[in-house]
Amino acid sequence: MSNGSDPTAVLTALDRAQDAFEMVGRGRTAFEDGISADEDWKTQLTKACRLLEVVDTLQSQDGYYTAVIEVCFGAIERSIEAYALAMTNDTLQDFQDHQFSYERAHQIGLFEQETAEAMKDLYSENRTESYYGGGRPTQEQAEAMTDLASAVHQFAVSQIREGGVCLCDRLRFNISREYGPEYTD
Repeated sequence: MSNGSDPTAVLTALDRAQDAFEMVGRGRTAFEDGISADEDWKTQLTKACRLLEVVDTLQSQDGYYTAVIEVCFGAIERSIEAYALAMTNDTLQDFQDHQFSYERAHQIGLFEQETAEAMKDLYSENRTESYYGGGRPTQEQAEAMTDLASAVHQFAVSQIREGGVCLCDRLRFNISREYGPEYTD
């Protein structure tokens, strides 16, 4: 417990971070390129696209398996959320619990119940272990999660009635090349 002797560097950085999120005194704010601000579903979809770009970057650096796994789970959740927000009356506030995305994926017909439950189980059993647990993530796990995140994203994108938002046209080529053209329709 703190007794008032927390390091000045930590306190200064904390104040700066709080101000940054409140966008206080920053003048003209520089937002991340590629993230749509038009509608919530587009924001979530383009966040998923950017997360998949990060996965590609991390995979090219070799060895960042924990980060790849973590970012893949984020991309999966953002992709499911984008579909739910685009196709239902859901709001961003509905998705405050990580596991809710997986539950909602079946409820709204994006995935069969067995698939949605398997993804939820994968999250609850393995994300926690790879991130917080004592296990050491492997290359095989990172590659498998990359494939899953890419496949979920592409499928969710293909099911959204309004097109032209996804930044991942390269993803379509990669999935088609690896799994066949039936996964890109």
